[in-house]
Amino acid sequence: MAPIIALAVLALAIILERFWSLRRKEVLPDGLGEEVRDWARGRQLDPKHIDILRRNSPLGELLAAGLDVRHRPREIIKERIEDVGRHVAHRMERFLNTLGTIAAVAPLLGLLGTVFGMIEMFLDILTAGVGDANRLAGGIGQALISTAAGLCVAIPAVIFHRYLRGRITEYVVEMEQQATALLDALEEEPSASPGKPPRATKRGKA
Repeated sequence: MAPIIALAVLALAIILERFWSLRRKEVLPDGLGEEVRDWARGRQLDPKHIDILRRNSPLGELLAAGLDVRHRPREIIKERIEDVGRHVAHRMERFLNTLGTIAAVAPLLGLLGTVFGMIEMFLDILTAGVGDANRLAGGIGQALISTAAGLCVAIPAVIFHRYLRGRITEYVVEMEQQATALLDALEEEPSASPGKPPRATKRGKA
């Protein structure tokens, strides 16, 4: 039971941390992609602003990667965005492999605990005989508790593991769309008015 309880605490910590880190406003700030495109069309591409954009959010990091090589051919820009995108996606998937491992291991630990309990019970029967049938039933029930505990840990872990992976996939698709839109904006003619820098310059993280 002790390892199962430890896995339950660890799984809960991972789930809470990932829910906090994968909030939509932290990954895909509202309006950031459109503001960066306006910024790019107006050619207001200050290196300082790009650096602040990079620290703004995962989406900001992806868009900043494209702006870093904006004078290169489209294919080069696209490759840079894809390279950075793989690193961003990997960071968003942090701890999810651990959560998946917990989902797989917890029921096995529960089954192992039940097997050990049954072995101990049958060894007692071998030594002292069957004795009281109620006591035998109670021993079997106690042995099955660890299996139930393992399943109680594994089932939520599987559910949240799949949910969080689905959320990350959604974010990645949206970031790809924003990156493609930025590529199109970089190929447009400069607009007549430069426009204001995006909000990323005000909300960059230290």
